Amino acid sequence: MAQPVRRPRSPARRRLHRLRLRLTAAYTLITVAGLACLSWLVIRTDDRARLDAEYDEMRRRASVAASLVYYEDDRIRLDGLADDEATSGTPQVLVVEGRPGGASVTVFRGRTAQFAVEAGTIRAVTRSAMGEEGPVRAEARDRAGEPVRLLAVPFYHDATDEVAGAAVAVGDPARGAAEHRGLVLSLVVGAGALTALAALTGHVLSGRSMRPAWEALEQQERLLADAAHELRTPVAVMRGSVEVAAGAPGGLEAQLPRIRRAADRMADVVENLLARGRLEAAVDVVRAEPLRLDQLVEEVCAELPEGGHRLESRLEESVVEADAALVRVAVRNLLDNAVRHGRAPGAPDGVDLLVTVRGPEVRVADRGPGVAPARLPELMERFSSPGGGTGIGLSLVRRIAEAHRGSLTVRARPGGGAEFVLRLAPVRSRRGVGRALTIRS
Repeated sequence: MAQPVRRPRSPARRRLHRLRLRLTAAYTLITVAGLACLSWLVIRTDDRARLDAEYDEMRRRASVAASLVYYEDDRIRLDGLADDEATSGTPQVLVVEGRPGGASVTVFRGRTAQFAVEAGTIRAVTRSAMGEEGPVRAEARDRAGEPVRLLAVPFYHDATDEVAGAAVAVGDPARGAAEHRGLVLSLVVGAGALTALAALTGHVLSGRSMRPAWEALEQQERLLADAAHELRTPVAVMRGSVEVAAGAPGGLEAQLPRIRRAADRMADVVENLLARGRLEAAVDVVRAEPLRLDQLVEEVCAELPEGGHRLESRLEESVVEADAALVRVAVRNLLDNAVRHGRAPGAPDGVDLLVTVRGPEVRVADRGPGVAPARLPELMERFSSPGGGTGIGLSLVRRIAEAHRGSLTVRARPGGGAEFVLRLAPVRSRRGVGRALTIRS
């Protein structure tokens, strides 16, 4: 089975498609930039909060240890340190006593010896705390090269009130790193999922925002297709008639009626196309005003070319609110459709038409083969008319009826044939309005 040939996109469609992709990419990039900034702020805030929490714990332990150190008979006492929870676990707590001459000695180590920090590093942070007489922070490395954090809190001699040493807390930077890495991973995964969702949402929203442009492009392409399809026949007739007239002496007069009919047909086509373009554009579609429907239908019937049909009209006085130009096009198309397809089988001598106006309805009946009501939607599709028609007429009639809040239906005519019924919206009540109504015909 042969594969259907895929029609290439027009340049306008390709440009719209590229514009949609650009809008999607721009929406996605903006989302990525926003999520990246937000994630960076969250990660940085969490890292600072984790660091502050660790130093607070180190300060608490070092302060408790410093408060438990006291002097008796000029000797340092460490009785309460060994049993206090502040000196066990992490961070590790050391007590360093200053000696004359600037030397210092570690006189206590917490029960859990976790970090092998160089003695010179401990002495340096102790001297800093003793010199500033306040807590001092520092970062260093242990003998294995792993990073550690130090915080020293000074303590005082009970007899002299002079700084006698410092309690040093040694913290582990890796503590809480697993939770931090989990947060970073969650942010990366969440940002990736939100970016994918933003790309999909941006693609959908860009498609919806460009829907008017797509619809306008489709309307333009339909209008061009209709114009090419409808104008092809009358142009070919006129060209052929001119060529025949040019090749035959005195043939111009014989071809003039045919050329005139083709010109009239072209004028009808142009009017139909203008009406369709007006409906498709949806700009000032229906300029509704009170209209004498019976008089308008009578005028359209009078404009019907003579010959090939017998027309009977039953017109009751009727006033509707409608656009006269559009209704005129709809009625003419119904009459043209009846003349083309309303010939009775086996009756080549003409078409019997009955045009009726009753209330807001215009009925056009013929004696042709008839149309099943189920086939009406198919006949109102463009280019689907049988019997050599273009197929745009009934489609346009339906659009005009819908624009007037009405409908187009078909039913069997008693005795054979079809009856098309164009129903418009009835005139609205204007009670309390003091101005006179203008009746157009």
